[in-house]
Amino acid sequence: MSRPELGAVMGAVAVFVFFALVADSFLRAASLSTVLYASSTIGIMAVPVALLMIGGEFDLSAGVMVATSALVSSQFSYQMTANVWVGAGVSLLVTLAFGAFNGVTLTRTRLPSFIITLGTFLMLTGLNLGLTKLISGTVSTRSIADMEGFDSAHAVFASQLTLFGVDFPITILWWFALVAVATWILLRTRVGNWVFAVGGNAPAARAVGVPVSRTKIGLYLGVALAAWISGQHLLFNYDVVQSSEGVGNELIYIAAAVIGGCLLTGGYGSAVGAAVGAFIFGMTSKGIVYAQWDPDWFKFFLGAMLLLATLLNAWIRKRAEAS
Repeated sequence: MSRPELGAVMGAVAVFVFFALVADSFLRAASLSTVLYASSTIGIMAVPVALLMIGGEFDLSAGVMVATSALVSSQFSYQMTANVWVGAGVSLLVTLAFGAFNGVTLTRTRLPSFIITLGTFLMLTGLNLGLTKLISGTVSTRSIADMEGFDSAHAVFASQLTLFGVDFPITILWWFALVAVATWILLRTRVGNWVFAVGGNAPAARAVGVPVSRTKIGLYLGVALAAWISGQHLLFNYDVVQSSEGVGNELIYIAAAVIGGCLLTGGYGSAVGAAVGAFIFGMTSKGIVYAQWDPDWFKFFLGAMLLLATLLNAWIRKRAEAS
């Protein structure tokens, strides 16, 4: 019962059974592929956000950073008439720079991460819109589908894998790989111990020699790396990007991590739990469609699940500690 993802797993089973009963098409193989795709687009970001929360911090710029990554890659490739892989490389450096900015500013100023990343969120929102309109004259980028390197980049970030006659987006593999790497880091490495220690009690961790500042900067870089992966998928899946993409998604990533068992106070949680939380989001968003309900109720169900999962996780943790 001490496992932080237990409540999320119980919730996922309940949601799966519920939609399997009320939506006839929910159990089809093609429907499962759609659910997993919706879950992966959230899970790729929810996993590093969960690690950051275990380390005791937040990142409200995570959603808009995905759009920034895609915009930089697209605009650089189009304006410089360069191979799209060059644009993707420049985008990686820019995105990591914003992640480093969040981490360094946090450790140097000791301001709350809420304030710092909220500022980054607002700045990136303005930059995305302002620079896109300045360069392209519209709120979206130009198509790069006919540019050199697009096909290979599409294969890496936005292709489909056929399994048993059903197409599964490659983002599902990216998602599973990130969950595996994050779980290994948390449970099998010294860095994982540092993350839990920093989130549980940063002054005590610093007193016993844990590199608190480097750990937190590394966690923000992890969020930025995942934002780059998500951004490249966004670009190479649609070949154009809207400057307003990603705004508001940061709350979904945080909610998925909380549903997965992460505490808002830090020091507790798991990457697997965040992945299960993302899976619950994917099942709910698509299950409502398959059940032919009004999709306007989607946010209501998400809010209810967030509250119920938080209460269930708190109850399970108390029972585990008492025993």
